Amino acid sequence: MTIQLMTDGGADIPKRLQESMDIISVPLYLHFQDEQFKAGETIDLETFHRKIKLSDELPRSAAPSPNDFYEAYKRIDSKVPIIMFSISRGISTTYENAVLGKNMLLEEEPDRKIEVINTKTASCGIGLLLHEAKIKIGQGLTYNKLIDHLRERVEQTTTLFVLKTLENLVKGGRLDKMKGKIAKTLHIKVLMKASEEGTIEVADRVRGDKKSIRRFIEQIGEYTKDFEDKVISMTHCNAEERASHVLEEIRKKYPFKDAYLTEMGPLIATYAGEGGLVISFFRD
Repeated sequence: MTIQLMTDGGADIPKRLQESMDIISVPLYLHFQDEQFKAGETIDLETFHRKIKLSDELPRSAAPSPNDFYEAYKRIDSKVPIIMFSISRGISTTYENAVLGKNMLLEEEPDRKIEVINTKTASCGIGLLLHEAKIKIGQGLTYNKLIDHLRERVEQTTTLFVLKTLENLVKGGRLDKMKGKIAKTLHIKVLMKASEEGTIEVADRVRGDKKSIRRFIEQIGEYTKDFEDKVISMTHCNAEERASHVLEEIRKKYPFKDAYLTEMGPLIATYAGEGGLVISFFRD
């Protein structure tokens, strides 16, 4: 059975995965002062990073509208079932809008099959779930069994972050300037994680970049084992060399079966800041 996989601008899809599947992504909106862009369509990452550096304020992001989702669903052959992987409901209104768009189309075409999954993650976490869907489709899972399986996988997904700089958290008003200056002076690095509800919470604070990376890697073994059967997915904010080095260190310590590495899109990069890293994997 053909199944159409979809996601939104909160997902970061590795090129290798995108090339092997026809994944449709509904872009989010970015507002730089009086300019509005559709991320990935009317602004590229190079331009985005340049604008971030030149601005004293972070861009405002907005979820795709219900009509954006309605139009995206409608373009797909009505006989093809859809699974929409939404960025966590805990950090965005995107999930609600994806469901509203689904309901708009079902009013016109009630026989359509559309399932919206709250992934409770973002960035490479959604990429990991898309990879899992690809594997299970290849194994011949039916639409309903695939949905059940993916919902189980959502609950098993661990997503961890490490920030190299707190500059964007200060710019975005999530950390006041004085605390930001103190943290910078003391070389405080923040490790974060996605909670069970899909919100973002601080996991640890470490002094120094090297120590923060060691702790970042160390955490993996606290969540999972049997690495030979698992895949790890990583994204970086404009720091490919740093990310490649860290991923190499991770795979030396934990022999994951496979790994994906890609650059963060604008939504996650806006808050992660230059050098920020995110990893996702399935825990035991």
